[in-house]
Amino acid sequence: MNRLTSILPETGTLASTSASIAPASIAIVTDAWHPQTNGVVRTLSTTCEVLHRWGHDVTVISPESYPSLPAPTYPEIRLALTVPGAVGRRLAKIAPEAVHIATEGPLGLAARRYCLRRKVPFTTAYHTQFPDYLARRTGLPARVFWPYIRWFHRPAETIMVATETIRTQLREEGLTRLTHWSRGVDLSCFTPKAAPPPEYAGLAGPILLYVGRIAVEKNIEAFLACDYPGTKVVVGDGPARAALEAKFPDALFLGKKTGEALAGCYAGADVFVFPSRTDTFGLVIIEALACGTPVAAFPVPGPLDIVTEAVGALSEDLTRAIDAARYCDRGACAAHGASFSWEAATRQFLSGLVALEEEQAVSLQAIPAF
Repeated sequence: MNRLTSILPETGTLASTSASIAPASIAIVTDAWHPQTNGVVRTLSTTCEVLHRWGHDVTVISPESYPSLPAPTYPEIRLALTVPGAVGRRLAKIAPEAVHIATEGPLGLAARRYCLRRKVPFTTAYHTQFPDYLARRTGLPARVFWPYIRWFHRPAETIMVATETIRTQLREEGLTRLTHWSRGVDLSCFTPKAAPPPEYAGLAGPILLYVGRIAVEKNIEAFLACDYPGTKVVVGDGPARAALEAKFPDALFLGKKTGEALAGCYAGADVFVFPSRTDTFGLVIIEALACGTPVAAFPVPGPLDIVTEAVGALSEDLTRAIDAARYCDRGACAAHGASFSWEAATRQFLSGLVALEEEQAVSLQAIPAF
């Protein structure tokens, strides 16, 4: 039988599983994992850390375990190369009590195929505006890629989404088995008290900050091209960095930052600018807010669900949004950012999982012959 008990973080004692408590053994299949640096990886890795802390047994099936090739136009992302049945054999060996498929790449496809053949329920998550992402990189319209998204996610028992805007969008695409999975902030790190980096000393203000991958789908050029006084700072790395550094020599590119160093970049900035139109949430938005920094962004999914008038400004004119955000109260920003908890988000993840019935677990554990 399934071991449907879990360690509750409030008491540290064993309790019977209810609708809000997940199975104790969980397999997460993802094509996005370390050493990649992005919101999906941070979300999954932090969720795993919280689950382990609560006593759950979590196994991540990622490209680390397989040979891989760099993704076209984005070599930092590795595409796993697996032989038929390899992921299925791994799932059979793990014998999890719940299977979550986090991404739509090669590993996600292999896990999906195995679970469907074995009639084993699984959950998925919609982390990235995949059609828009591919549209920016191929020049094809986003609608060309939506049939794949519908096909991939439709068999899932539940599809986890981060915001109501994305939930509405997926409903319009015919995907209705949706559940909420928000994001969180490490409030021990991201705080208004974080020390600004030495590179900020002497910069002409206001300091306008972008944090994230430096790639075409992040629309960073819209930020750097803004005619607004002050200094534009970019934290992160990616395939578009060299071209943007050459085109915008007045901007300061600091490369990758993590932990307290990243928190200081947020806390020392006057406005955090989020120019992306292809994110489903924007983890960096709540990190910036937790550091007391107001946000300027376009009125698109992610910012629409997070940014209020008290903590930032949204406009199709990014310059206007930046100007309005400068007048927001930094204390209100920090308070709003602090309302996003990784513990609360992980409880939502647990609630969205679907436990395998005994016969399904037996089917999953059967070693695949293909």
